[in-house]
Amino acid sequence: MPTPTEPADHEAAPASLRPQRMGELATLPVFFDLKTRRAVMAGGSDAAAWKAELLLVSGAHVDLYCPRAEIGEEMESVLALRPPEGRIRHHDRPWGEDVFRNAAIAVADCETQAEAQAFFCAARANGVPVNVIDKPAFCQFRFGTIVNRSPVVVGISTDGAAPILGQAIRRRIETLLPATLTAWAKLAARVRAEVMDKLQPGPARRAFWERFSDHAFTIRAPDEAAEADARRFLRELANRPQAGGRVTLVGAGPGDAELLTLKAVRALQAADVILFDDLVSDDILELARREAKRMLVGKRARRESCSQADINAMMVQFAKAGKHVVRLKSGDVSVFGRSGEEIAELRAQRIPVAIVPGITAASALAAGFGVSLTHRDVSQAVRFVTAHSQKGDLPDEMDWRALADDHATTIFYMGGRMAPRISERLQAEGLSADTPVAIAAAISRPDEIRVVGALKDLAALVAHVGIERPILIGVGRVFADVEPLALEGFEPDRDDAPRQTSRLQAKAG
Repeated sequence: MPTPTEPADHEAAPASLRPQRMGELATLPVFFDLKTRRAVMAGGSDAAAWKAELLLVSGAHVDLYCPRAEIGEEMESVLALRPPEGRIRHHDRPWGEDVFRNAAIAVADCETQAEAQAFFCAARANGVPVNVIDKPAFCQFRFGTIVNRSPVVVGISTDGAAPILGQAIRRRIETLLPATLTAWAKLAARVRAEVMDKLQPGPARRAFWERFSDHAFTIRAPDEAAEADARRFLRELANRPQAGGRVTLVGAGPGDAELLTLKAVRALQAADVILFDDLVSDDILELARREAKRMLVGKRARRESCSQADINAMMVQFAKAGKHVVRLKSGDVSVFGRSGEEIAELRAQRIPVAIVPGITAASALAAGFGVSLTHRDVSQAVRFVTAHSQKGDLPDEMDWRALADDHATTIFYMGGRMAPRISERLQAEGLSADTPVAIAAAISRPDEIRVVGALKDLAALVAHVGIERPILIGVGRVFADVEPLALEGFEPDRDDAPRQTSRLQAKAG
């Protein structure tokens, strides 16, 4: 069994999982401290007013050079601002060669190319970084689109190629960053000196900031109790660095990385160790923190794999070493994922454990087929059933009479090898042989296959798809109206079939 002291086997890891060098940058993103620094601004237009306001609220001392007659309404509003640190002073004259002395930055809105070139050359001659609005040839730097949660500031640049795209990206990021982030960032500033003093660089310090960041995204604006809790955890880490160890059980969903929750992505990006299942896709692992140790612990039938006891032991070992362990499971962790055994072991060892739910395969199946699992006209209940017991057979305790309900939808997980038995038992308990069934293999992945047919053909359909694939089986009348396409090479295994009743609904890739 792998142990926490073993080095990552980068030679054996797929290329997509290895740490990568940084890709090419069109421009270098930097954050420029302008507090009390002198900024030169030329022009009184609305565009100039927007840039002047950015400089002003950044704490700069802005000297605006523009004849009074050319001052627009927006610039008048900026001149009236009185921010806490910045200031703006209007000079009723055009800019000249003398204005650049002791300036940290220079910005202008110039009508002509000749004026833009003159301003650009004068600023450069004085060693001042310069930007001429909307004239890229005369810009040494660009103003990106901004998401403001100051002191958290996000800058977005498309290198001038697509400003509208930059604005769309900003809107997306705005929805991800709560307004309360400002208060949390200010709290971070208050405790930072104590963190730097009491915690050594490395796991303990990172454990503090990761926990702090989790709270910043999941709790309301910090109050006195939140600050006290942060300082209490800081003292605990200072006395016992391994106190930062914890486990997060994360549902990876059915396979498509875009179906992950935001909370799942945050957990992956905060992990020290990721223990992942065999069915977790490379695209999902690509979202994880690059430095995280990744270990495949998936269990698949008829091949060597980690036992549940091995997985439990690894989680405990890593967590007791002070690591943040993410146990990454396909689907939802609480649906046939053995999370109950893992939670019990972690709690017995007094290791903090959190759960991040994921989209279970049944929900992905319903979305793939475009149906409601509980359509009120035909289904008043939905059941999720495991088709495998610990002995590898159908569970002995299954109530087949209850499952053979024509007014419910039943989803069988891991049902590939048990398909013949499932069909036989349901029909034996009175469910019609013509009851619609839906089979999904590798749901939401590029090699996905979806099949619809009748209960009497279930075994043949599953065999045609391939029992070695991860298969989900849905049984119920909600699948009756799925539009079929011909399933190449498949024929129902009976002589009296007037037509082919089982069809392939869709195949991607």
